[in-house]
Amino acid sequence: MNLNFDTKLADIYTNYSQKARVLSETWVFNEIYCPSCGDNIYDYDNNKPVADFYCKKCAEDFELKCKKGKIGKKVSAGAYSQMIKRINSSQKPNFFFMGYTVEMLGVSDFFVVPKHFFVSEIIEQRKALAENARRAGWIGSNILFSKIPKAGQIFYIENGKEVDKKDVLEKWQKTVFLKQIKKADAKGWILDIMNCIDGLNKKEFSLQDIYAFEKDLAIIHPENKNIKPKIRQQLQLLRDKGYLEFLGEGRYRLR
Repeated sequence: MNLNFDTKLADIYTNYSQKARVLSETWVFNEIYCPSCGDNIYDYDNNKPVADFYCKKCAEDFELKCKKGKIGKKVSAGAYSQMIKRINSSQKPNFFFMGYTVEMLGVSDFFVVPKHFFVSEIIEQRKALAENARRAGWIGSNILFSKIPKAGQIFYIENGKEVDKKDVLEKWQKTVFLKQIKKADAKGWILDIMNCIDGLNKKEFSLQDIYAFEKDLAIIHPENKNIKPKIRQQLQLLRDKGYLEFLGEGRYRLR
């Protein structure tokens, strides 16, 4: 995979945003494959409201969001109301995220977040623009990566290094079971437990390790008065779906 932009393509543009858009979109079209099936992806016509790219083989859609420098903990995502509407829609795309060098020479980070990881909790509402702003009252949003489990951030390129294609495809398939979970509350619980597991920062853990998050989960889900049974239920589901391996005596291992 070539991590460098073809900078000559941007010579006819004077606007920085236009240059970045042309370079980034062309690079994705030439270098990136579908994370679901490994086939080529294609670009939609300009200004298509659904997405930027699609896969002809498996019909997955992808929207590209780019940021100069490191992507960091969040990225701007447009109008808050529209973003919430989109992620609650059956037409929502998967999202590609790109971090490119300040000099616009090439890609430093690139990853995909599957659409089944998008729930309203990962969208942060920004303050409304001031009355003297050109779009006074407009309310933007951010996508919070801290709310997305590590399994939902599938890197093609990390810190300037390419990830093996086989690993990308395997990581995608590992969480496709989430597509079948339609209820927002049910999916929210699973993602919260996945985030708790990430917080342990270890491959093997115990049930007691996850119980340590009981107070945090009670704050997130105040309507639930039986947090520990709910934790056990989610761990069992993750085990049944092959995300976890049960080792016995209340111990688990990430697959």
